[in-house]
Amino acid sequence: MRKVSSTRAFARVAPHVVPAMDRAVHRLTRGKVLLSARMLPGVVLTARGAKSGLPRVTPLACMPEPAGTWLLVGSNFGRPGHPAWTGNLLAHPDAEVSWRGESFAVRARMLTGEERAEAWRAALVFWPPYATYQARIEREIRLFRLTRTPPAA
Repeated sequence: MRKVSSTRAFARVAPHVVPAMDRAVHRLTRGKVLLSARMLPGVVLTARGAKSGLPRVTPLACMPEPAGTWLLVGSNFGRPGHPAWTGNLLAHPDAEVSWRGESFAVRARMLTGEERAEAWRAALVFWPPYATYQARIEREIRLFRLTRTPPAA
């Protein structure tokens, strides 16, 4: 699957098929199942749209970290533009995720400098196709760390 996910054909088709299937299955199973999580762990991110302010629901692969945080990689399957969800998090870093049937508030922070470099190395060990995605685009892939936030009072 790693080889297939690194191809340009996969990059053309997957962004249209995988999220739609994940949203449908996630809804039908009341947040307990993501089909794409058979390959990689996944969350369903609900963030406010950067321009509209409306909730945007996006199933995403994630890398759970030992500290109880999650790393999100804005690879966009190696396509030229940044995925919309990254712009949404830059504009509105307070969001919600559904993780293994539980929903909770998170705060997103885009990683830079050495912190980004360290996270990128870990991401490449976790899912080597990210290197292929980065090699075929000029933009730097955005990395975000999600941290749980206390429930609103």
